[in-house]
Amino acid sequence: MKLKLLLLLFACTSPFLYSQTHKLLRGKVMSDNFVLENVDVINKDTQTGTRTNEKGEFILSASVNDSILFYVKDYTLKGIKLSLADLETNNIIVRIEKTPEELKEVIIHRVDIDWGLDKKWERQKSEEAGVRRRANALKVQGVNNGTIENGMDFAKIGKMLFGGLFKGKKEKAVDPEEFKEVAKTSFDEKFYTETLQLKKEEIEPFLTFCNFDPESKITLSENSNDLILMDFLYKKSIEFKKIHAPD
Repeated sequence: MKLKLLLLLFACTSPFLYSQTHKLLRGKVMSDNFVLENVDVINKDTQTGTRTNEKGEFILSASVNDSILFYVKDYTLKGIKLSLADLETNNIIVRIEKTPEELKEVIIHRVDIDWGLDKKWERQKSEEAGVRRRANALKVQGVNNGTIENGMDFAKIGKMLFGGLFKGKKEKAVDPEEFKEVAKTSFDEKFYTETLQLKKEEIEPFLTFCNFDPESKITLSENSNDLILMDFLYKKSIEFKKIHAPD
């Protein structure tokens, strides 16, 4: 009989005790001064939960020292432990942070270039530019007296226009495969695939394509250097891609 009375008393007092320890917690979830909708609010201790409305508000049963979790996609999981002040305030503001975007990996490839330019080549190009400027500045003032302003250097013009012809007669024949070998040994495969944007299987046809250009022989002369060869390969790669571009 006494046992029945004790069970009845416990059953009557349990709701009262629960109401004393658990209260309805009200609050709002925000991020950067904006309210967040559909945030999952979970009481880890009681395994109960709810979700914020369009105003970012929620109501959840909780008690002091309960662990409350806040989770929504693209935001960092937030957890708090309730204090007595939180329950008494009954209008807590919870701020969660947006998950930082993960940047895609950027790979930087180094291309070794010999910037020690050939001084003789620089001087030659400077002289050629000067000859062109003087050639374009014909002295025409009333009557054509046959003179050219700034004293045009006919020897240098002849060298520019016909130098290749006479030079070809003096030089020995170049091995047709020599240019390809020089191009292969001067730059590694990454230069062709990454700098020139060629496929691996296109490297050999590309070098053959370059070999047919008479200018490829100039890049093998004693006045040439890696920078000249690189510039030639870059220009030819553009032509090669245009020719082999899909219709």
